[in-house]
Amino acid sequence: MSNSQYETYGSAAPAGAAPTHEPRPAYAAHGPHAAPTLPYGLHEDTYRPAYEEPRLPRQNIPEGAAPLSGGRAEARRAARRKRASVRPDPLRRLLPQALVVAFLAGGTTAFVAKDKAIELSVDGAPRTLHTFADDVTELLADEGVEVGAHDIVAPAPGTPLASGDEVAVRYGRPMHLTLDGHRRKVWTTAHTVDGALRQLGVRAEGAYVSTSRSQPIGRAGLALDVRTERTVTILADGRTRTIRTNAASVREAVEEAGITLRGQDTTSVAPGSFPRDGQTVTVMRVTGTKEVREEPIPFEVERTRDPSLFRGTEVVERAGQPGARRVTYALRTVNGVRQKPRRLKSEVVREPRTQVVKVGTKPPPVSVAGADHLNWSRLAACESGGRPGAVDPSGTYGGLYQFDTRTWHSLGGSGRPQDAPAAEQTFRAKKLYVRRGASPWPHCGARLQG
Repeated sequence: MSNSQYETYGSAAPAGAAPTHEPRPAYAAHGPHAAPTLPYGLHEDTYRPAYEEPRLPRQNIPEGAAPLSGGRAEARRAARRKRASVRPDPLRRLLPQALVVAFLAGGTTAFVAKDKAIELSVDGAPRTLHTFADDVTELLADEGVEVGAHDIVAPAPGTPLASGDEVAVRYGRPMHLTLDGHRRKVWTTAHTVDGALRQLGVRAEGAYVSTSRSQPIGRAGLALDVRTERTVTILADGRTRTIRTNAASVREAVEEAGITLRGQDTTSVAPGSFPRDGQTVTVMRVTGTKEVREEPIPFEVERTRDPSLFRGTEVVERAGQPGARRVTYALRTVNGVRQKPRRLKSEVVREPRTQVVKVGTKPPPVSVAGADHLNWSRLAACESGGRPGAVDPSGTYGGLYQFDTRTWHSLGGSGRPQDAPAAEQTFRAKKLYVRRGASPWPHCGARLQG
């Protein structure tokens, strides 16, 4: 077959022989395929799609001979096979990009989910903020809000947070409150005195408040005196008056009732005490004077032992003398009724003098010869009625047997006969009988023989 512009193959080789390629001559630049063909694998033919292969004129190949190899078609097929072997799988190429996109999308979603819009009100000052805090405690820590034992946090610390929640912090303020006379320290989260009274449950209607109810309460607190309105009944001058008062004392309440206290007038409860709700107070009209009285001071008795006196005998060696004191008493009447005198003061006018007494320790005599057989009890009954301390109306004679002092001393007695014990008196009477017989007892002496 003659050479033409479409001829690309050399002459056929004999059967069984290796094919040979002849050099391609240079052609004139005419026709669509006149340019020389570049080596395959270096450039891709973009003139037409790879699958549009040019149809070459069929060559006269003897029957039974193998088809010719090589040429442009074979080279293109080889290039396509090479590109297919090294071209990456589209899914494998897109997988890293998809992972990056998914990571970014997931991170953005988590970021948005953690961010919360919260309204935080601190001591009445609200503000809206965005936070990543999980609960109230973490939110307050992030915002630098410190709370103490007397502060209020709502919702409570530790409560989980969600977007749109509201958190309120109310600071506690100390109050030194005197309520109806009772002093105590309390805490309140109210900003004003009026709010604190409502929070503490204090009935403010008709009450006395030591400061304006609109007075702000700072973080340092304040001192407050409150007296609520109470019902007090006053009894005075036979009349009863019931009033509503916030007075600080009973005296003020009495004056509010139109009652005047004069002079020593007083009330049934201390005038300076705090009036209680439902209390009844009686006004007492008092008149009083002073009285001075002189009162005796008893003397003391000092006893000394004397072995010269019979046992049971006591002799006054020095008589005692009572002292005296001057005492001033307050005498008063309350609502016309005289009261028990009240002692105001006392002073000693005269000191008492101690009485000295001798006490006998000598054993009493047993008998007197010549007189023991007589009936001395009948004589004593006749002379003194049997009384050892008896004294006649003149004061001259005394004792069981009515001795005079001179005779008594002559018989060895001491002191006065009526002060001696009965046994000693009988003993002295027996001695007198031995001396003079029954003559000392002219009227009763005959009784000795009975």
